[in-house]
Amino acid sequence: MSTLELSVFLAYSLLLLVLSIYGSHRIRMAYLHYRHKYRLPTPAGRFTDLPRVTVQLPMFNELCVAERVIDSACALDYPRDRFEVQVLDDSTDETQGIARAAVERWRARGVDIVYVHRVNRQGFKAGALEHGLATSKGEFVAIFDADFLPPADYLLRCIHHFTDPKVAVVQARWGHLNRDHSLLTRAQAIFLDGHFMVEHSARSRSGRFFNFNGTAGMWRTAAIVDGGGWQHDTLTEDLDLSYRTQVKGWRFVFLPDVVAPAELPEDMNAFKAQQHRWAKGSIQVALKLWPMLRKAGLPPEQKKEAFFHLTANIAWVVMIPLAILLPVSCVVRVSHGWFEVLLVDLPFSVLATLSVLMFYAISQAEQGANWWQRTKHLPFVMALGIGLSVNNARAVVEALMGYETGFVRTPKAGAGGSAKKSSRGVYRALATFQPLVELGLAAYMTYGIAYLIEREVYYSIPFLVLFQVGFGYVALSSIYEGLRGTVVRWARVFTPATSVE
Repeated sequence: MSTLELSVFLAYSLLLLVLSIYGSHRIRMAYLHYRHKYRLPTPAGRFTDLPRVTVQLPMFNELCVAERVIDSACALDYPRDRFEVQVLDDSTDETQGIARAAVERWRARGVDIVYVHRVNRQGFKAGALEHGLATSKGEFVAIFDADFLPPADYLLRCIHHFTDPKVAVVQARWGHLNRDHSLLTRAQAIFLDGHFMVEHSARSRSGRFFNFNGTAGMWRTAAIVDGGGWQHDTLTEDLDLSYRTQVKGWRFVFLPDVVAPAELPEDMNAFKAQQHRWAKGSIQVALKLWPMLRKAGLPPEQKKEAFFHLTANIAWVVMIPLAILLPVSCVVRVSHGWFEVLLVDLPFSVLATLSVLMFYAISQAEQGANWWQRTKHLPFVMALGIGLSVNNARAVVEALMGYETGFVRTPKAGAGGSAKKSSRGVYRALATFQPLVELGLAAYMTYGIAYLIEREVYYSIPFLVLFQVGFGYVALSSIYEGLRGTVVRWARVFTPATSVE
């Protein structure tokens, strides 16, 4: 090889090594999941006198789902004299009127429910939770985002785990109201199933740290205070407080059999906004807490797992140069036979590619019936993950550079058939320049595929196709939905009011 060819080969190999390390961690999670599969969480006892619980419903401009979540929360099966609901509404639109009306209706039916409205949105969701906690009456606080539908027995199935005085959080699993709406929502459901069914299960049952997911979980109020309270210097206040609390010695419990259905984003730009927030927030938490975690007197396994957990999104930054080098490395290796393929691509396939397939296949198998049918979407799940790399890499770089952005909510469409309204055309995530970058990468991959076909070199084409499909799908979906949103807004401006239903 020439010096240039060797440089490309070494850079490509180094990037694959980083991805393979995180891929091996995913395999480790699957191993821990099966090793501790039958360590089922059981309460230490049962309360003879049920403690008082506060249910908090933070929301901002949720006119499509506000009434639905309030109705679900007020219908929870728990003694009325030991149960209150706080509607923490920072909305600036007609959600205020809808939420107030629902609160008054349930108060008239004897539910202890209050409507709390802030006008400054200081601290965003974390600020709303902190504000509500100051006046809450409960020893325990259950939190549900506006798009969730908690099952009626949620509180009774969770509360008895707090008979162990060291339990700080009981986290339920997320279900999916609109899983089968589209290919995008099916892929999102698989992503989240992997997080809950494999990662949460492995971490919680093996004694590693895991996190409250911001919703569908119940906190001991004293643990929130002991952990330092809700802080809003990161975009993932739930992850931040989770780690601060567990370092203090509190335990978290995950209940995979308690499922709270929720809505998945049906719009690509909304999905990207959500993923950007999660990716950026996790790196912010890593930068904030890792010095403390490194010095804490924790077992080495807990520290190692915390490092991989908090830094996992670094892999998105690796994906961009890898995408650029992949076709180039194929060209370099065209004339060098199979040795380099076995040396580089085979470990990559096992640790980076097959680990993803295995990880998400396990998450579907753990859910029983029809799991095999859902695994047919795994190639698309991999492509979608690649396609998100521009979006999420930007989030990671922003976090590393200390670039501050506001909390961008995920628009809710009122999915699942039980919402009183639909937000299609009402709430939309903002489109950005990113689709042009993604489209350029898709075109670049297409050129690479054509070149390899011309040279009759086929072993790397499947990888290039994954990148091509991923970048192309994410880019074109973003552009289409952005243009559709623009057309809808123009139609509202130019359509006479009398013709609008």
